[in-house]
Amino acid sequence: MYDVIIIGGGLGYAAAIVLGKTGKKVALIEKDLNHLGGTCLHNGCIPSKNLLHRGKTLLELSEDVFESKAKINLSKLQEKIKFHIQNSAKAVRAQCKAAGVELIEGEGFVTDEGVEVNNKTLKSKNIIIATGSRPRKPEGIEFDYKHIITSKEALEFKKAPKEISIYGSGAIGLEMASFFASIGSKVNLIYRHETISKKFPKTITQKLENQLKEIGVNLMPNSPISKAYTKNNKAVMEINGKEITSEYLLVAAGRVPNTDVVKTDKIKVSKGIDTDEYFKTSMPGVYPVGDCNGKLMLAHAARAEALNVANQILGKKEILNLNNIPKFIYTLPLSYASIGVDSPKTAEFPISHLGINGSYLGDEEGIVRIYADDEGFITGADIFAPNAEEIIGIISSALAAELDIATLDKAVFPHPTYSEAIDRALRRFR
Repeated sequence: MYDVIIIGGGLGYAAAIVLGKTGKKVALIEKDLNHLGGTCLHNGCIPSKNLLHRGKTLLELSEDVFESKAKINLSKLQEKIKFHIQNSAKAVRAQCKAAGVELIEGEGFVTDEGVEVNNKTLKSKNIIIATGSRPRKPEGIEFDYKHIITSKEALEFKKAPKEISIYGSGAIGLEMASFFASIGSKVNLIYRHETISKKFPKTITQKLENQLKEIGVNLMPNSPISKAYTKNNKAVMEINGKEITSEYLLVAAGRVPNTDVVKTDKIKVSKGIDTDEYFKTSMPGVYPVGDCNGKLMLAHAARAEALNVANQILGKKEILNLNNIPKFIYTLPLSYASIGVDSPKTAEFPISHLGINGSYLGDEEGIVRIYADDEGFITGADIFAPNAEEIIGIISSALAAELDIATLDKAVFPHPTYSEAIDRALRRFR
């Protein structure tokens, strides 16, 4: 009998380590232990951010103050990324071992009797499901994984494609469009709606679209792909009755929760594996966390949920406010980050009014917008700026501490930095 069994070797391993260190008997089941660390480490945010960082450097070096043009050796960069990922995976394995976590290679399923793996049924007081998600594959699109690909294949290019079309303007689509444009590929960003997003504030949506155009991305709104297939080593797409070809088609149409792990009627499954606000299912002791529950498909959200459940198992029960988990899109050259909810009180400050403005490519388009309720407590923010994903951490801390405007405004921000825009925005509430 185990105290906890975790199915899925992604960021659920954080819970395994925490629980193992307290003396709990913990098993972590992963169908491929070479993939320990999950999609984020091997096929997602870690390789993508490595690529995007170098793409950002290329964009910076394209400024006219530099006399020679830099080129990227994508094959060499891929080797560096592979080495980093292997070391990180080894570190995860070592942490699990040090915490006394039993690693089991195999595909686990939750049944009425317990956890089925490798033709055995294991018993446990608690089960954490952390099976993640997989790329959504729209009807009519025939994947060959050579010319019509998912994000996994897109992250493994060893040579910059001459042309790549990207279907979808979510986080993956926007990030990949930014990267490939930055390394010199011709990029077509294809999406079904009038704008790249209905979720962003209109002002920021417009700024993002302008930025993408500025770095060479061809925006194709109102362009649903009804059919796509490979012919003569090219991707062929049917859009609004017209046939369009491209060297590659990256389909970035979102992700689908992996729910096949559930082999019992005692657990309800809809969009994802259904849970309450404590990540509990209708089957006692079973907790789906991360992408598989369909709530918030972000790596850091998965980790936060896993740790929240670990704390519950240890007797520290607390609701995790998913609104207060930062979201960001690593577009280039400026990135977009948001957190919390908007409220009646809003204050914003343009980056162009800061002393540091002009130090970074495109920073004059940046903006920081902060929200507060009628009592003056901070409720959220939208940030479009260089390294917005870093700056948003300040607001995340403010929300965790339940700070009001006056209290956060006591903080002294270093000068000259882009984070000063938070200070300036706060003063505009007065």
